[in-house]
Amino acid sequence: MSVFRGVNLAKSSIVYVDGFNLYYGLLRPKAYKWFDLVRCFTSIRQDDSIQKIKYFTAKVTGSPSYNRQDVYLKALSTSPLIEIVYGVFKHKDIYCKVSSCSSSHRKYSTYEEKRTDVNIAVHMLQDAYKNNCERIVLVSGDSDLVPSLEFIKRDFHSIETIVYIPAVNKKRGAAVELRTAADKNFTFGFNYIQPFLLSDPVISPSGNTFAKPSGW
Repeated sequence: MSVFRGVNLAKSSIVYVDGFNLYYGLLRPKAYKWFDLVRCFTSIRQDDSIQKIKYFTAKVTGSPSYNRQDVYLKALSTSPLIEIVYGVFKHKDIYCKVSSCSSSHRKYSTYEEKRTDVNIAVHMLQDAYKNNCERIVLVSGDSDLVPSLEFIKRDFHSIETIVYIPAVNKKRGAAVELRTAADKNFTFGFNYIQPFLLSDPVISPSGNTFAKPSGW
């Protein structure tokens, strides 16, 4: 932590949130989807001066969840701290490998999110090279991000790396490689989510309102 005339100054940080990993690791089974990223991280990272919270996701086009997600992203975007970085949501055909599947049910369509891990890695490295922060705070359990964390730890000694693994408990959110690659790690459980929900509705500075979707 920086010190000036005996006063402790918060370290500048950027938070990188893997939206789908957070959703499937923690938010999906509970009524906490209307999650306020800004209030949460400004509360739990009080030693940080948060420069930006980067939320990585993909628009779930073709899914009934699209409208709910769209409202949530608009609500998040009312805060100047939030930057949303989009990957893609791609159509994919999957074939049933179970021998008992009938020929009419062997192929079915689904969607998958792509590019999020690459986008997060690129943004972390770019911010490190540009000296945009003193701390990198990553919210993900994706082991594909291990190489970028190891690179930053090796080549940018002044930058501290901190990982929050979205999971119901530490056992389910083991993510050993990711924890080992960071300077510090935490299990990001329901206790982090429950106190920090967005207001309902969220009102933007221009007066637009975004109400929590039904069922959330």
